[in-house]
Amino acid sequence: MSAKKTIGIAATAVAAVTATAVIASLATGFPGNLIHGPTAASPGSADADGQPGPTSPVTDRTTTEAADAFLADWVDDGRVVRRDQGDDTVSEGQAYGLLVAAGVGDEQSFTDIWDWTEQHLQRPDGLLAWRWSDGEVVDDEPASDADLDAARALVIAGTRFDEPRFTEAGVTLAGVIADRMTAETAAGRILLPGVWAAATEPYAYNPSYASPVAFSVLGAATGDPRWAELQAGSAAVTTTLLDESPLPPDWAQVHADGSVDAMPGAAGTGQSVRYGYDAARLPIRYAESCNTADQATAARLASTLARSQELRAETDLGGSPLTSDVHPLALQARAAARAAVGNLPESADDLRAADELAQEVPSYFGAAWAALAPMMLTTGELDGCPPLTEGATS
Repeated sequence: MSAKKTIGIAATAVAAVTATAVIASLATGFPGNLIHGPTAASPGSADADGQPGPTSPVTDRTTTEAADAFLADWVDDGRVVRRDQGDDTVSEGQAYGLLVAAGVGDEQSFTDIWDWTEQHLQRPDGLLAWRWSDGEVVDDEPASDADLDAARALVIAGTRFDEPRFTEAGVTLAGVIADRMTAETAAGRILLPGVWAAATEPYAYNPSYASPVAFSVLGAATGDPRWAELQAGSAAVTTTLLDESPLPPDWAQVHADGSVDAMPGAAGTGQSVRYGYDAARLPIRYAESCNTADQATAARLASTLARSQELRAETDLGGSPLTSDVHPLALQARAAARAAVGNLPESADDLRAADELAQEVPSYFGAAWAALAPMMLTTGELDGCPPLTEGATS
């Protein structure tokens, strides 16, 4: 999520007692890619304030069913609609939609989402404007996590659907990202959060934007050595951060000399240094990597995240809660870290709990990660190396 994103997650969180009940009700084991949880309420039934309607009874869902539900419930004619946040659309959501559609092999949905993105969000330089609302772009600043995920999805889809235009679009987008949203430091090349961050040093940095699998996919597709440099530089910065604290921060800054500081939001504009809705994506992205060193990075978070069964959505960098809110992504992050250390049964339990929570309180962000996290962690459909595989916990 970019510095300008106001995601309103707290409005979709549930009370801590709900999280306790959800986790306590789980069975053990994880047969293949099955996740358990209630069916999400249809976002189309939201009330006048845009809040999701009542949930449906509990059912079991496969990873594919969770992905299909996201595409059915949150995508209209190729636009991923944040129904719980005023019906706007952000480039991050379009990228998530592209990844989900590519992962389940839904060529029509992928084509619709990319066509809408290309028509409404693509800037003259090829990057994606961040936010669209009420029929127009209202913030054209690109966010590199969205562009990176979109480029990865396009390259994967080009091969999966045998569609050269997707491959070409992904390769082109990758080139612009490397040109305009990366910087060289003594720690290595890093991914900047946006074009705005290239202006001054120290560079604003979001550790959760780095995606080892995306770097690998785009490096293979483009032959550009900068993607391998990004892989190495991102790993170095993340290692530095984790040498300083058990959990990574949502935001940091990287100096030209390679030194790194945790920061309270982009450019120091947040409430406090914290591990939250951004940083929780990091162990998922690193656990799906085919590089054992990246998997070890995800594993470093496991013991801290396991301290409390009632995992909170935001904590300090030592794991102490900063809110009573809970969110599916926090559980999915712990699932990734646990899988990376080989604790597969408890990892599977966390994925079940996350899916259940995502559906009890439907939200765009929760639904997106309810689809993506199990896809990344249990399947190889997005060209990663999942730490959870069929039969692994039986």
